[in-house]
Amino acid sequence: MLDFLKISYKNNKDGSIEVYPKFVIKKSSDLMIRGGDFYAIWIEDNQLWSIDEQDAIRLIDRELEAYAEEKRKHMDITVRIAYMWDSDSGMIDRWHRYCQKQMRDNYHQLDEKLIFSNVETNKEDYSTKRLSYPLEKGDISAWDKLMSVLYSPEERMKIEWSIGAIVSGDSKTIQKFLVLYGAAGTGKSTVLNIIQKLFDGYYSVFDAKALGSSSNSFALEAFKSNPLVAIQHDGDLSRIEDNTRLNSLVSHELMTVNEKFKSTYASRFNAFLLMGTNKPVKITDGKSGLNRRLIDVTPTGEKLPAKEYKTLIKRVDFELGAIAQHCLEVYLSNKNNYDDYIPITMLGASNDFYNYVLDSFPVFTREDGTTLKAAYEMYKTYCDEARVQYPLPLRSFKEELKNYFREYTERICLGDGSRVRNYYRGFRSEKFGTYLDTPEEPKTDQKLIEFNSTESIFDKECADCFAQYGNSNETPSKKWENVKTRLKGLDTSKIHYVKVPENHIVIDFDIPDENGDKNFELNLKEASKWPPTYAELSKSGQGIHLHYIYTGDPTRLSRIYDDHVEVKVFTGKSSLRRKLSKCNDLPIATISSGLPLKGEDKMVNFEAIKSEKGLRTLIKRNLNKEIHPNTKPSVDFIYKILEDAYNSGLKYDVTDMRNAILAFAASSTHQADACIKLVNKMPFKSADPSDSKPNDEAKLVFYDIEVFPNLFLVNWKIQGEGKPVVRMINPTPSEIEELVQFRLVGFNNRRYDDHIMYARLMGYTNEQLYKLSQKIVGAKKGANRDCFFSEAYNLSYTDVYDFAAKKQSLKKWEIELGIHHQELGLPWDQPVPEEMWTKVAEYCDNDVIATEAVFNHCKGDWTARKILADLAGMPVSSSTNTLTTKIIFGNERKPNLVYTDLATGEASDPAYQRKDIVGAFPGYEFKDFKNMYRGVDLGKGGYVYAEPGIYENVALLDIASLHPHSIVAMNCFGKYTQHFKDIMDIRIHIKHGNYEAARKMLGGKLEPYLRDESTAKDLAQALKIAINSVYGLTSASFDNPFRDIRNKNNIVALRGALFMKTLQDEVAAKGFTVAHVKTDSIKIPNATPEIIQFCMDFAEKYGYTFEHEATYERMCLVNDAVYIAKYKDGKHAGEWTATGTQFQVPYVFKKLFSKEPIKFEDMCETKSASTSLYLDMNENLIVNDEAEKELAARLKLGDNPEEESDYIVSVDPTFMNVTTAELTKAVEKGHNRIFIGKVGQFCPIKPGCGGGVLLRQQGNKFNAAGGTKGYRWLESEMVKELGKESDIDRTYYDKLVDDAVDTISKYGDFEMFVAD
Repeated sequence: MLDFLKISYKNNKDGSIEVYPKFVIKKSSDLMIRGGDFYAIWIEDNQLWSIDEQDAIRLIDRELEAYAEEKRKHMDITVRIAYMWDSDSGMIDRWHRYCQKQMRDNYHQLDEKLIFSNVETNKEDYSTKRLSYPLEKGDISAWDKLMSVLYSPEERMKIEWSIGAIVSGDSKTIQKFLVLYGAAGTGKSTVLNIIQKLFDGYYSVFDAKALGSSSNSFALEAFKSNPLVAIQHDGDLSRIEDNTRLNSLVSHELMTVNEKFKSTYASRFNAFLLMGTNKPVKITDGKSGLNRRLIDVTPTGEKLPAKEYKTLIKRVDFELGAIAQHCLEVYLSNKNNYDDYIPITMLGASNDFYNYVLDSFPVFTREDGTTLKAAYEMYKTYCDEARVQYPLPLRSFKEELKNYFREYTERICLGDGSRVRNYYRGFRSEKFGTYLDTPEEPKTDQKLIEFNSTESIFDKECADCFAQYGNSNETPSKKWENVKTRLKGLDTSKIHYVKVPENHIVIDFDIPDENGDKNFELNLKEASKWPPTYAELSKSGQGIHLHYIYTGDPTRLSRIYDDHVEVKVFTGKSSLRRKLSKCNDLPIATISSGLPLKGEDKMVNFEAIKSEKGLRTLIKRNLNKEIHPNTKPSVDFIYKILEDAYNSGLKYDVTDMRNAILAFAASSTHQADACIKLVNKMPFKSADPSDSKPNDEAKLVFYDIEVFPNLFLVNWKIQGEGKPVVRMINPTPSEIEELVQFRLVGFNNRRYDDHIMYARLMGYTNEQLYKLSQKIVGAKKGANRDCFFSEAYNLSYTDVYDFAAKKQSLKKWEIELGIHHQELGLPWDQPVPEEMWTKVAEYCDNDVIATEAVFNHCKGDWTARKILADLAGMPVSSSTNTLTTKIIFGNERKPNLVYTDLATGEASDPAYQRKDIVGAFPGYEFKDFKNMYRGVDLGKGGYVYAEPGIYENVALLDIASLHPHSIVAMNCFGKYTQHFKDIMDIRIHIKHGNYEAARKMLGGKLEPYLRDESTAKDLAQALKIAINSVYGLTSASFDNPFRDIRNKNNIVALRGALFMKTLQDEVAAKGFTVAHVKTDSIKIPNATPEIIQFCMDFAEKYGYTFEHEATYERMCLVNDAVYIAKYKDGKHAGEWTATGTQFQVPYVFKKLFSKEPIKFEDMCETKSASTSLYLDMNENLIVNDEAEKELAARLKLGDNPEEESDYIVSVDPTFMNVTTAELTKAVEKGHNRIFIGKVGQFCPIKPGCGGGVLLRQQGNKFNAAGGTKGYRWLESEMVKELGKESDIDRTYYDKLVDDAVDTISKYGDFEMFVAD
């Protein structure tokens, strides 16, 4: 029994008992609490601690089950269990309260020492994991070979000493760190990769550059798990700004840690740092602390042939335990070997010089020699171009260059008879290559297994094992429990079966040739790469069996090692089938690591290359280095999958990707030539042409998806009324591949659905899709954004939400368009029972139908999107921002933007200074993050001013395109401002019907859209969308070509605000009242033609154009956002207009002002909540208000309604004898909550007519939805279906009418205001 757990039970009214856990408040040796929450639990079965809270839940539930079973044995009674996993039981809440509020911190740091697989553990080891191999002596021949070639004995000892220090546990106090410094391809990553395998689970990766930065306050976040080892393969300490943090980390000092979104805390880190780099660590006298702590390791630069290298790397996996033991002995033999070590090689080394030699690589390689004079001239040119701050003088340069050539001669006579001084020759090109990339690989004789014996060591070793002959079917003749014969009594040259020990495993090689037949040569070649051991030929004589004794748990081994290579494990009643022919004479070797375990995932899903889309996906993943971190292996991989695709007969054509692959290959730092040669050999298209259709000819398909932990649903339908919705439940990648051949249209799919579909295309499981879904939802809320796939944005044809001008949820669109809508009501984070899958599919059907309806409703916006895409020369799936950027800037990614000081009017580039308009606003200043002008804070958006009251003869003047004209006035985009202005002018020409002028602009590109009035209006709408998006981009928080980093205060909106405030003061100075200023408009009561003309002239001076939009006969202004007014003249003469919610409510507007008849739709209200809405249909139920108050008070005190207790905490004496559980049941009898969703449309319903209380859920509480309290409601769709229009409670709307009348009455006589 867990020492913090006691089990109790309670008697139920039905005669049963319920078993539940009680948690003991005392210091526990089985449970750790840290930071006021669960930290770890001891798992006796594993002899390890676990930080997974699910393990705690599982253990507690197991104890409950055991207790319940005991009760059932001794009591003839029904026993129920209040499981921890059951959220309805309330036990999990009690557990969290226990951990978070009732227990004090009680923990020990975990995993502070290595635990090997052959080490017994107990609680005091505080370990959560074991290494997969034992610490023991053994064969390290592969390690010896690798290290003897890649490193000199002196450098090798540094590596092995460091590994030994970690194995011993002393590394937690040793104040050293290891840097492997050398050119690319010299063996740094080889060693670090092996170290990662040695300490799997105990290491983390870190960013050395961040540690050396003075500004990165989160640099220690990588060490928050306090690993024993920290590794970086390609680090950079060449530009250390501050070495204090690095010194303290290496010295294991107490440090202050700053994690994002968490409070700072102090910690002492155990990590031993290892880093690979091709840049020298910056060490100066000012940072001499690094001198005492750094151990630098320099490779020899020698290389192994590729085949031998790969074989050795494979064999090292089987030597891990022996390597660790060997390194431990190296360390223990001389612990203090590096106490006084000084890294002389690093002192004075220059990263700038290394880059210079790299830059001159082609010259030095081609000539294989150079004079000091020629090399120094190239160096000076390089320093100028690279802006090297402190170039080496000639004397220093001369000495440094010697390190890159094998010979230096003061004087030499060249082959042509000329004599030169200071000559270098024998360029060391190997410093820049890799040991895997040799022009001509020398042939090496791989040592192959020799089957030179017929006397089997296995026969001797397993002589006493039970064995039997096979029958005529070559299967065991008897059941093993009846077998008495031993192997020593059989003729092993006949088919027989042996019951070998469980730790005796066999690696079975059955590799076929191109005809599909087993091939001895191929099997021999592959089997010979494994650690030497006893080997036999298989029954056919073509396969090979390697025998090993496995020191780990054989039941955990996976059967599949590689294609046609199988790990055979003989547990239970399984046995070894055998027929001896030939074998070798080696003993059966022991193996402890390097074999695959069950549950390990493959890195690449090769099923994906069964289609062209999958092939493209895999290529793009390689171009992004998602599979291999380096360029050369990625190019090799692309070549391999294209070869496989070509040979498989797959029809494909990826010729369009050739340039991208070629550019990627050319970017290889050291192997560009080899990579380019390989690209030239790649088969970019199949022998038979691909039969895929161009996307613009495919059918338009609307789709939607749903994701649960166990269910992935894709519903879709072809465009057209009456077409059925197709449901795909848990579709395969190949089914998704077929679907994406259509032109897919979704709603908000660019930011969700497309990425889920793309992930399935790449082979994600349902569980992985669910996790990705959670990440995407989190990213939308500001979390980590690395969950989006760049390729996924091209998966669909378009996104309705993206191109629609009106941005609102699909549910609100359904309400607006009168489409049947419903919410699912299932928790998204729980598996869906299979019997509910059909219901989920029906829900998804509605969203597909709604998506098509919204698409049809937004035809104008869609036409505008297609026009913008055509003008930009980009697909319609591109976002409005992307299209607009391309139209304005073309291919220019970083245009030279112009910034204007609005106080003086001076532009950052005088060439774009406007002389024809007023650009200065004297007195403006940006002070304390406020835009102050004439004593007023103008804010960061538009300027707003209101003087509430009732006014007559009000002139409404509106600036045409205020923000766009501000951009033009300030020449924000430099030479590209004219492009933007042309688009504005074209739209004005179209507005005034001057199509001829518009046709001549932009080089006639718009002529096809200006042939008739209909297409011209579509073009005008498209240009309006583009123009409006530009302002948003200038003030966006994210980087884009329109955003000027100097623009801290939104100067585009600010210029308009400064002008409107200036105009307001000028109008007021002329004796007129300014009633209202709203960003780009001004309202002037009792305006004369003269003041209107003044405003228009004044605007022209600043580059703006005022339009006299309307004159209101009367206007009641309530605040800066709400007013009601009546038009005086024009086409709307005598009509009323409302701005702001209060007067815009259709019932209020029609009842008080327009006098139009009230329709059903006018009495429908759309309500939404960030969580969920419910209708509590409790009208005929008895609501016990006093009981609800009592229950709420008890829950606030932490009482548990699920627990029966003799002690009752009562707030109201009336309930002194009522338990919380009984109280809860009594309260629930007064409620019948019906789930609605996040949004719905409702009608207020008269009391007694079947309405419910509209609630929004907040945790476990339910409160009235905003603006609904005091009334009952029904969904409007239900009201109409049931014919309950007469039951609508008009008192709700009558109150809104009364409130509107009262508001107007504050400023004058209401009746007079509305009278004709």
